[in-house]
Amino acid sequence: MSEQDAGAPALSRFRNGALEAIDTCEVAPTAVVAADSWFVDDGRVLAIDLHRQRFLRSIPAELRPEGEAFFDAVLAALPRQGEWFPRVDLRRSGERYEFQFRSRPAPRRERSVVLATHRGRDPRREPTVKGPDLEAMLRIRTEAQSRGAGEAVITSPEGYLVEGAYSALVWWRGDILALPSDDLERVDSVTARSLETLATALGTEVVREHTTANELDGHEVWALSALHGIRIATAWIDGPSLAERPGRLDLWRRRLDALRRPLP
Repeated sequence: MSEQDAGAPALSRFRNGALEAIDTCEVAPTAVVAADSWFVDDGRVLAIDLHRQRFLRSIPAELRPEGEAFFDAVLAALPRQGEWFPRVDLRRSGERYEFQFRSRPAPRRERSVVLATHRGRDPRREPTVKGPDLEAMLRIRTEAQSRGAGEAVITSPEGYLVEGAYSALVWWRGDILALPSDDLERVDSVTARSLETLATALGTEVVREHTTANELDGHEVWALSALHGIRIATAWIDGPSLAERPGRLDLWRRRLDALRRPLP
């Protein structure tokens, strides 16, 4: 099914309380203030309210009422069949702001990924906001891909793991699920929050810690994102040797997928 068949334009703006199509040839350069995206599978999505909250939290307070109406319009426009990966943006040109929506078929989802530590300085300018640093994240992931990886890992000046360019990182210490320490600034990952909530509800111990890549030798590492859900890291370029407990990844992927709910 094409985007046109779904009844939603590939790119639209929110104007006068409604979405209207944009000719991509006429789009002027703008700065991304905030962005968000999520995976939709036959009209079902994981934690859409958390995506909404994160997006609205990232935009100027005076624009939040319009942002609420924009988000409602986007949800109403999304197809209820097929796999989709829509994106919402608030963009700025000078003093002018505009909400934009991209209706996108979902790329192929993956079960595993190879990691590589980003070797340069941390390129993030707004590490807790999703959107302003997306171009920088693309650059460092592209560099990691040139080394045979699928995702770049950002570390603190001390070498502690913070997050991936497009994913959150978690790891297992036996039966304990570990996340980066809260003082390491990063995007508030909806998938990581959902996994942590699920783990806590099931009685799995969850900890936060300062950890370097080398300290994860022999451990199981996951990369989390809205598109892929949970991916296991099968290798780390010039990094630790990683492990996998048979059956654990598939079990938790099923558990997380079971939390998807129909779009409102």
